[in-house]
Amino acid sequence: MFKLFKKKSPLDKLYDQYEKKMKEAHQLSTSNRSASDAKVKEADDILKKIDQLKAEA
Repeated sequence: MFKLFKKKSPLDKLYDQYEKKMKEAHQLSTSNRSASDAKVKEADDILKKIDQLKAEA
């Protein structure tokens, strides 16, 4: 309930972006394989940013 007004950390925002890209990749995997691969690549880049933030903390 009180989390409603709490701002998301940069790490949480990156996790949300990662999940969104993976969901899009899954949806595209049935119709357009190359576009799906591109979304997976973007998600992988976001995951690398997440790892960098975790390493710095």
